Amino acid sequence: MLLPIEVANQTLYDQDYYLWLRTTINQLRAGQFSSVDLENLIEELETMGRSQKRAIESLLIRLLEHLLKLKYLDSERERKEGHWKGEIRTFRRQIKKELKDSPSLKPYILEIFDECYEEARKEGSDRSQLPLDTFPINPIGSLEQVLDDNWFAG
Repeated sequence: MLLPIEVANQTLYDQDYYLWLRTTINQLRAGQFSSVDLENLIEELETMGRSQKRAIESLLIRLLEHLLKLKYLDSERERKEGHWKGEIRTFRRQIKKELKDSPSLKPYILEIFDECYEEARKEGSDRSQLPLDTFPINPIGSLEQVLDDNWFAG
């Protein structure tokens, strides 16, 4: 059976997320732990963790895709090299910021590296309309190289 405060919090969560969030933060700061809507708080925390993982994965795929374009799309390199390098720097900076904020994601990025590389190959092939085998099956560099500001798969 739900207590009246839990019903009020769940209603608040459903009706005004931001107000629920501020209320929850204030309850935690005030040590009013019995008033906290734990069910929704736990769900939100789990969602945050999944979102961080998805962000890292997406950034890594885009970074690898742009490195592949830079290295293998000779016909477009002259015209797009500056744009691609700018995107590469942006993705690197964003990945490094995520890893700085959450260092425990470092093993995760190592775990997904090969899978992300394969996705980058596919996206590079789709976007360039070149055969998939234009891009090598094995990664063009290590994670350390891919995140190195001075490495451009040359």
